[in-house]
Amino acid sequence: MKAVILAAGKGTRMLDLTSEVPKPMLEVNGKPVLQHILEGLIAANIREFCLITGWRAAVIEQYFGDGSKWGVKICCARQVTQDGTGKAPELAKEFIGPDSFLLTYGDILVDPETYQRMIRRFGEGDFSGLVTVTAGEDVTRGGINFFDERFFLKRLIEKPSPAQLDQFRADGWLKPGQPVWYNAGIYLFKPVLFDFTARLEKSPRGEFELTEAVNAMAAAGHALAGLEIVGPWVDVRDPGVLATLSRKASSDGTGPIGRTSSNQGGS
Repeated sequence: MKAVILAAGKGTRMLDLTSEVPKPMLEVNGKPVLQHILEGLIAANIREFCLITGWRAAVIEQYFGDGSKWGVKICCARQVTQDGTGKAPELAKEFIGPDSFLLTYGDILVDPETYQRMIRRFGEGDFSGLVTVTAGEDVTRGGINFFDERFFLKRLIEKPSPAQLDQFRADGWLKPGQPVWYNAGIYLFKPVLFDFTARLEKSPRGEFELTEAVNAMAAAGHALAGLEIVGPWVDVRDPGVLATLSRKASSDGTGPIGRTSSNQGGS
């Protein structure tokens, strides 16, 4: 299993905090967010990584180098044009080759056990992919997932409007008392994903959306397993979230989401 981490964005909601560094390099408990992610993936026995860089790319590339500091292999690929998450994984296509891979955004923090649960679930069937979800988030700020009775993905809608949510309720896609599944931004894929990213057109937001490729895979009949994240899930989206994580880590001595951080490598 290989891993691709999307870390190209500036993170405009972080305001001047990201004027000199990309958002994944902002620190929590003395380490960049991206390092916490890397160490969690290493704990899941992943040893080969491709970091997709863009804004202030050299900051990431110089910090992580070839990965030898962590006993792993790291390569980087630059997304020169920031045109969305749908095309970014294609920069790692040669790195991935015929292998399955974990794909995550570089600002999503979870308990490292999440990655291990994903890999176990992916190995339980002939899946083309796996999507993670969490409940209780505002789906209008991310994506909403719909599953069948086997918890296989049926449909994924990016940033639905309140009117769309009302229509989903009227059509029976959303039912009272049932979870509303928010897309958690961590996936597993076989390389067949690239057949669908290659066909993407820009969304109304002017970007190539990864979720549209995932949606097309499901519509084409590919089996995409769902997995609910158990335990903490944090999107380090703005200064408020970053400050909360930092306060918690400094007050209780744990890692950024409540567990002691890995001590593998790093500075």
